[in-house]
Amino acid sequence: MANIHQFGLDVGIYGPLAEPGTITELAQFAEAAGFDSIWLADHVVFPASFDSRYPFSATGDFPVTTSDPLLEPIAAMGVLTGVTKRIRIGTAVLIIPYRNPLLLARMLITIDQFSNGRVILGAGVGWLKEEFEALHTADFTLRGKVTDEYLEIFKAMCSGGEVSFAGETYRFAPVYSMPGSVQKPHPPILIGGVSNPALRRVVRHGSGWLAVSLGAAQIPERISTLKRISEEVGRSFDDLDMVYKLFINPGEPKPGPFGGRDPGSGSEAQIIDDLKMILDSGFESVVVRYRGDSAGAQMEQMERFANDIVPKL
Repeated sequence: MANIHQFGLDVGIYGPLAEPGTITELAQFAEAAGFDSIWLADHVVFPASFDSRYPFSATGDFPVTTSDPLLEPIAAMGVLTGVTKRIRIGTAVLIIPYRNPLLLARMLITIDQFSNGRVILGAGVGWLKEEFEALHTADFTLRGKVTDEYLEIFKAMCSGGEVSFAGETYRFAPVYSMPGSVQKPHPPILIGGVSNPALRRVVRHGSGWLAVSLGAAQIPERISTLKRISEEVGRSFDDLDMVYKLFINPGEPKPGPFGGRDPGSGSEAQIIDDLKMILDSGFESVVVRYRGDSAGAQMEQMERFANDIVPKL
């Protein structure tokens, strides 16, 4: 039987409900209700128009209006650290190439210090090419290699002391990183994504895997592939944290990006079945996010989730 401590709550920092008061209230509700963690997604700016396809929808369309409110996740993490006491705070996921790696490391270390070790870094490579261009960041085509090297830098900075790095995409002479992170050797790193490169990154650079949008037809094959990659590099699959992010869309079922019904959409019974399937497949915890345009309905759905749905799992 599942319990509320196996669940995290994405507080929704972009979209129609991305208002400071709503987000703060939701974070404090999650802590009081017993959720293990709260989570923040990552965009910095939405281009007014773009051709990039969102990889986790059936149509390739982004699921919210890009002129809706958008709050920056690292700044929001700092605020939420101050209005909560024990709940862990993660990113699902932070687009690693968007920010200078030294600055990013020091910001996350600072939040880990202020929160007494509550930070979780969910890390991804990104998909919105036009946002990369607007930020004038690393070349979009190099984002995989950039992510790998920036994660190495993050780990080194978290260890504290004198740090230097010489990679293909970034290098710097010795600097001091003091203090290091509270969590040793570094905060947990969950790698987001479902492709083979993402799974290889899980094994080589991550503490675990953060999956999204996979249905019952895809999960067994992806887990089997992750196990195979783990064996190939000599890492124990059992040491990996297994986390799934589920978007809750009550009402009419929606088509999923990989065919069939989108997990988390449909009736309450269908959503419960999805959660059971995810947990039975081997995922140890689930991050949930409500998609809608009413703060009242969001709170109602999350209260129902904590009080009515979780006890049925």
